This record gives sequence, structure tokens and C-alpha cells, in this order.
Amino acid sequence: MAGPVKLAIRAPNWVGDLVMATPVLEAALASGAFERVSIVVRAHLAKILAGGPCEPYVERIDKDSNERAVYARVAPDAVLLLTNSLGSAWRAFASRVPVRAGTALSGRRVLLTHAVVPPTSGGRRLPVPSAHLMRDAAGLLGIEVPDLHPRLYVGEAIVQSTRAQLARLGIDLERGYVICCPGAAFGAAKLWPPEHFAAALDRICEELGVSAVVTGGPGEEPLMDAVVERATSNVVSLAREPRDLESLKALVKDARLMLVGDSGPRWYAAAFDVPCVSVMGPNFPEVTATSLERCTVVRVEGLECAPCLQKRCPLEHHRCMRDLAPERVVAAALALLARSPVHA
Repeated sequence: MAGPVKLAIRAPNWVGDLVMATPVLEAALASGAFERVSIVVRAHLAKILAGGPCEPYVERIDKDSNERAVYARVAPDAVLLLTNSLGSAWRAFASRVPVRAGTALSGRRVLLTHAVVPPTSGGRRLPVPSAHLMRDAAGLLGIEVPDLHPRLYVGEAIVQSTRAQLARLGIDLERGYVICCPGAAFGAAKLWPPEHFAAALDRICEELGVSAVVTGGPGEEPLMDAVVERATSNVVSLAREPRDLESLKALVKDARLMLVGDSGPRWYAAAFDVPCVSVMGPNFPEVTATSLERCTVVRVEGLECAPCLQKRCPLEHHRCMRDLAPERVVAAALALLARSPVHA
């Protein structure tokens, strides 16, 4: 691409994927190769990028169909699609963006001018870490991403407000706490049973001499309450407290350990170098196989039906999650903490 280039980056629509994309976003801003960079983000996810270098470049959209209006206004010469959907490629194509780079997934190769083609075997796509695919797509436009460590930022005022909230709820901040996020926006297939989360939290809190904080997204209040009701240790629910994706950064940053499903908050822990145990069911572990220095993924091995990638268990037994014993998760957490540097 010759001359000054205006770049639009269509950011992912999932919390975890957006956090994983932050090294790519910052590398694009730092490259100096573009006259202007616009980061197109769903409005409810914009707080993930608040407080950092990406925030001034964010273009918020309420729904996917708003993308074309943004492209018409910012008039990009190139778009980097960090989403994998057919729709995002179509909207860039229909907006006549000259250069359209992304992964050749979802049948959209014909709509792209530059594409990363994931490897296949026997006609089936092999699982590749999402962060690697985003890095490789950025490389199509000459953006060099030096590392894949996620980057998040949170203001001191939010940190202090969150600490005051936890103190009011009876959390001893000097001893520290474990943060638990039992939900999964993807669907019920990713949910570990509340009684399993409660049992694991009780044992971890006993071993560490700490309390636990259970949080989640909108609509996950019943699940959060179900975990707390089944726990016997000092486990506090934030179901009745104000919560958003920005204050979650402060919650995670101060935690000694995170216990989470296969969901977005895991990547918050990676960004702040907080030890994390992630319970995984229907997904390929290879897809999220990055930022594992302080993360242990625990799953049931050997099931013929797994990974199914379905939002609900098609066989209705949900063994990939129900058969995952709390004792395994506790052992993984204690082993991880034993080999992890003390989190400051």
C-alpha cells in the first residue's frame, strides 16, 4: 500500500478475544505505518480498552450493522478483520474498503484481498490458537506483533473504589482473595456445576486462609448466588453490586488467584499476571493455548464426544463438565500457586 494509509481494525465481539487482540491493536498503533487507526468495537466492550493507548482510537458500534456507517465516515484504505464471521467480511466488502485482511474462515475467503488460511488435515481445519491467527492476520498488513501477552489498564480511582467495595462486603484485603467467575456467555455447555465451584472454593480458601469473591456478567446473578449458597467458607457474591467490564479489571488485578470457566475473564488474569485455573469442557484446548505461563487448564480427557463445540450438550449428559471433580481443580490451583511468583 503506497502513500498515507488509513486503517480500520474490526475488533472481536467476545470479551476474551478482545483482550487477546490487545497486542495486535497496540502494535498497529505503534507501527507508525498508518496515517490514522480506527478500532471498531461493540459499545458494551469498549470499557475493556479504557485507560490504555487504544481508548482514543475506539469507534463504538451498537450492533454489527453499524459498521458500514463507520467505514463511510472514516474512509479506511484497509481493514484488518479480527473477527472470523462472514458478516464482518461482507460489510467491509460492501463498503468498498480497498484492502480487506483477515482469516479465511466462515466461507469468506472470496471477500478478502489478503487472507491467512488455517491449516487443515483430511479436509478438516486444525485448531490454532486464536491469538496466533490474529497476529498472522495483522502480518498481512505489515504489522509486527512483538509478543502475545494481553494488555489491560485500570485507573487508580477504580482500583480504590473496588477495594472499598470489597472491604464493605467483609473481604480482608491484607490476606487477599480468590476471584471466581462461574459464568460463560457462550452457552450452558461451558458451565461447571455451581456445587463444584463451591467445593473448590471452600478448599482453596481453607488452604490459603483467604476469602472468595464471585462475580459475573449481566444475567448471571442466579448462577453467582448458586455458588455462594453452596459454599461454607467466606464466599461473597457481587450479584447485587454494580459491575462492569472496567471494574472487573480492578477485581482481577488485586486477586491472588482466579477460578474461571472457559470464558473471557481468564484473559483478564493473563493480562495482570494473576494465577488462573480454567475449567474447560466442549472447546479445543489448542484454540486458547496462549498466555499459559500462569494458567492451568483442567478438563476431562478421553471422552469420545469432546470437544463438541456446541452451546448445549447434544447428548444431555454434560459429562465433560460434570465429571470434572473439584479435587482436580484444587490440586491444580495449589500446584500453580506453588510455582508462580508472588503476585503484587
